[in-house]
Amino acid sequence: MPFFRSALFKNIVWGTLVLFVAVGLFSLLGEKAAEPENLTLNQVAQKLAAGEVEKITVRENELALDLREGKKAVARKEREASLTESLTNFGAGAEDLRNVQIDVVNPSGWQVAMSVLIPTLVPLLAIGLLLWFMFRQARGTANQAMSFGRSTVKRSSGQERIRFADVAGLEEAKAELTEVVDFLRNPKKFQALGAKIPRGVLLAGHPGTGKTLLARAVAGESKVPFFHVSASEFVEMFVGVGASRIRDAFLTARKAAPAIMFIDEIDAVGRQRGAGLGGGNDEREQTLNQILVELDGFDNDTNVIVLAATNRPDVLDPALLRPGRFDRRVMLDMPDRKDRRAILDIHAKNKPLDKAVNLDVLASRTPGFSGADLANVMNEAAILAARANQKKINQLQLLEAVEKVVLGPERRSRVMTDQDRKITAYHEGGHAIVAASIEGSDPVHKVSIVSRGMAGGYTMKVPEEDRSYKSRKQFLAEMATMLGGFLSEKAVFGDVTTGASSDLKEATAVARKMVTRYGMSDLGVGTFGQTQEMVFLGRDLAHERDYSEAVASRIDAEVARLLAAAREAAEQVLKVNKAALDAVASALLERETLEREDFYEIVKPFNLEQISVQA
Repeated sequence: MPFFRSALFKNIVWGTLVLFVAVGLFSLLGEKAAEPENLTLNQVAQKLAAGEVEKITVRENELALDLREGKKAVARKEREASLTESLTNFGAGAEDLRNVQIDVVNPSGWQVAMSVLIPTLVPLLAIGLLLWFMFRQARGTANQAMSFGRSTVKRSSGQERIRFADVAGLEEAKAELTEVVDFLRNPKKFQALGAKIPRGVLLAGHPGTGKTLLARAVAGESKVPFFHVSASEFVEMFVGVGASRIRDAFLTARKAAPAIMFIDEIDAVGRQRGAGLGGGNDEREQTLNQILVELDGFDNDTNVIVLAATNRPDVLDPALLRPGRFDRRVMLDMPDRKDRRAILDIHAKNKPLDKAVNLDVLASRTPGFSGADLANVMNEAAILAARANQKKINQLQLLEAVEKVVLGPERRSRVMTDQDRKITAYHEGGHAIVAASIEGSDPVHKVSIVSRGMAGGYTMKVPEEDRSYKSRKQFLAEMATMLGGFLSEKAVFGDVTTGASSDLKEATAVARKMVTRYGMSDLGVGTFGQTQEMVFLGRDLAHERDYSEAVASRIDAEVARLLAAAREAAEQVLKVNKAALDAVASALLERETLEREDFYEIVKPFNLEQISVQA
């Protein structure tokens, strides 16, 4: 069945059609307009005697007769005899011949040639065209077979516009890569001190932190050939093709040495071996083995530095990370507030901003955002401004873009009953009041009952400053805030809804992590349970329970105790600040959205008391 879908079969069909069309045209062209009467010489002589013939045209041994009343006729004579001799022999008189116009037409040379060649050449040309299509397809297939094991590594033009100055933050990463570029451009400076050129540099970090952007900056800063390829291009269904492409890629880079080669998403072929899946001839494993040999095999005198990027350094094979291979690792962290401000400046260069725009506020609203997220925020803000037919981007559109990236677009078309709006207002108001009253909680930046994505409403809390660690007090405050919406619904309406399901799930997960991972419970130091990752099957598929049933019961009891403490603190806050909750809910029903200043202005007269979670 695949043959009938192949290009070869299509060419055969087209060639056959061309042949039939050519033969048909030739038949049509050779067909005469009207079939004349075919006469013998006896009949021609009789018609001459009867005076029915007006004109005779002689073409070699062919006779074309024009008869009276516009009729046509044809006849044939002997090739050796003349027309008068032939007709006289059949009884035509000299007087009869004198009364008839006789034209003798001698055919030209090209007509003779074409009359012979056309019937022969047209079929031959059609057959030749068909064979040409078939041979061209066969030649293309042969070329594909010969180039099947070649890599698709691409060489940078050297005119890349990206430079290190165009990459905000990541100062340590840029310093490491600047050293690599300098090593290739000025190797004698390092060799004089006995330094060896690094073989591989691994760029590792979360998605969107700028690994590929840094590689492009290396291409822009480097004055040596820069080759780039995706690791997934080495993987094929046929065993050995990936290894062949690896050899071809490194051979290409060595010919241009000193050079840099960038392999994106190297975990596509560099995953840990020996996972129990696939045989010893597994294509991925052979490809990885060839990379290991090329990086640090017997041939280690080459001046080719390999850059590789991955989001999952934890799944890479240890042999890939040993000294002599990817022994230099560059970690790309999420940008802090200062770096986010610099990234926003870069992405705002080609966008007209209103004079009132304050990018510092935007940087403070986006903790945990990667460089790609920030670029997306600026792009979404530009789209919002264009939809509003504005010439410049304002601050509200930038803040709206942040919420759109985090939660999704607004769903104002979603129909909500008055009761649902009231429940949502008290739910989000409960989150906000508890967050503003619990010690260790982040300040409230926005409260809204406008649906976004899957959320009916949302409460946005943003820390005052970026932090790398989270304390036990902050975890407890976070749990109490999560339970605030659930408890507010129960206190006001005497019932609960499914809207709190996500909050309850997150609060339970935080409490369990505090007990089993962070040692933040009365069970003491130590962790409970280990998660084993099956590298080729995904994450968190096997959980090893390294504790007894008695300890499991204590873990469950401790999780319940932490949740109960967070619930007790949240209930106390809502009981004491019922009036503030009513005020916030009323404002939400009226305005739908409260910014930070609006929220704290509403709760200011109530003097919210700060309460800590006792656990």
